[in-house]
Amino acid sequence: MCIRDRVSTQSTGYLRRSMETSALSSSANFLTLTRFLMDLTADKELTILMGTLALACKATSRACAHAGIAGLLGQAGDQNASGDDQKKLDVLSNDIFVNALMNSGTCAVLVSEENDDPIVVEDPNKRGSFCVAFDPLDGSSNIDCNVSTGTIFAVYKKETEGVGTAADILRTGEDIVAAGYCMYGAATELVLCFKGEGVNRFALDMSLGEFIHFERMGIPEGGGKKIYSCNEGNSSKWDPAFLKAVDHFRETGYSARYVGSMVADVHRTLLYGGIFMYPADSKSKNGKLRVLYEGFPMALIVEECGGLASTGMFKGAVHRMLELVPTDIHERCPVIVGSVRDVKYVLDLYDMGEAAFL
Repeated sequence: MCIRDRVSTQSTGYLRRSMETSALSSSANFLTLTRFLMDLTADKELTILMGTLALACKATSRACAHAGIAGLLGQAGDQNASGDDQKKLDVLSNDIFVNALMNSGTCAVLVSEENDDPIVVEDPNKRGSFCVAFDPLDGSSNIDCNVSTGTIFAVYKKETEGVGTAADILRTGEDIVAAGYCMYGAATELVLCFKGEGVNRFALDMSLGEFIHFERMGIPEGGGKKIYSCNEGNSSKWDPAFLKAVDHFRETGYSARYVGSMVADVHRTLLYGGIFMYPADSKSKNGKLRVLYEGFPMALIVEECGGLASTGMFKGAVHRMLELVPTDIHERCPVIVGSVRDVKYVLDLYDMGEAAFL
């Protein structure tokens, strides 16, 4: 073997050993969710609460993964507080979250899409100082065909003494302490946002049973890919301004992407760019998505990622979503979220006086 070949072989061996060492080093030094929370906040109660939410997400992920063989596909036979048909996994995932949070010692009031009324923790030994609004299984209509679903949640700090009431959580989105969502897809991913601290992404390592941090999130600079996401089956009911916006996206080379699960559609928007829209229309003048456990948490996450979150035209005016003040725990609102480039285009059409019949 000539010198050049020996050097090449040695270099290849060194490179391989370096890569192996680097991989081992990476495997030995990973940022778990627990460590992340302990580094981020000195609030032990909040750390326990977020850990409890993560545990409930793991249990829900397991239930989704085994839904077929466990006989959990199909309808449960009832409707939830919003009038939607309940799936078996809607009921199970709600039970998982309610039981976990009620027994965590951190919560005073819970609001779930699946419960008509707020769930109040009466026992002073179990009552904590936080209020949590959550959709235990967003996009559950997709369950039976194995399309991504998710959980969405928002956390408030209780500001009153004693037993909690609905008033403790019927507050502006500006009061949210933390928000997040968990997506159950090809991988189980948890996205967490603490107000003013940015947005962080974790993946569930099944071998460890732990959520592992792997990146901070932000909408790509300049707005990212040209993608618009909405249910165009409702287009006959949209106002003229919104129709014009979607026509513009279509005609200027935007791709249409719509999963029908808010978690999946917003997750893609945050990673790739573009815009997600579920506007009010002539049939649903208040929109379809719920303020407390869909609109607010996603709005905070999008804004912390550098985007915009608006209602579009809603009750005669255009609103920043986080400034809404809900009066009912299941109140609805329109949702327009995404890159500044695209959301601003839609809002400018309303500012220009495009006729709106809503």
